[in-house]
Amino acid sequence: MGFLLLAGAIAAEVAATTAMKYSDGFSRLWPSLLTGLGYVVSFALLAQTLKTVSVGTAYAIWSGAGTAAIVAIGLVFLGEGMTAAKAAGIALIIVGVVVLNLGGAH
Repeated sequence: MGFLLLAGAIAAEVAATTAMKYSDGFSRLWPSLLTGLGYVVSFALLAQTLKTVSVGTAYAIWSGAGTAAIVAIGLVFLGEGMTAAKAAGIALIIVGVVVLNLGGAH
């Protein structure tokens, strides 16, 4: 159940960050409200996740998956480019999360 809550927290955080892009510096009402709501939902779900998943593991997955998803959204929907540095950064995030999980995090 903890990882299902974590997936929801990641989805809410990604939605909030995407809405922030469209808020135009918080000058547009609806994207700004979606940003705030998304982060509130994300943190609430992350807090519930921490009842059953270790904080290091949960945060590594939450931040790493969220970062990778935002990069993918930028590439696919926002016309952002992929560079070797971006690809290496994403790969390092993924490797870091895997290593944390293999390192005995419960």
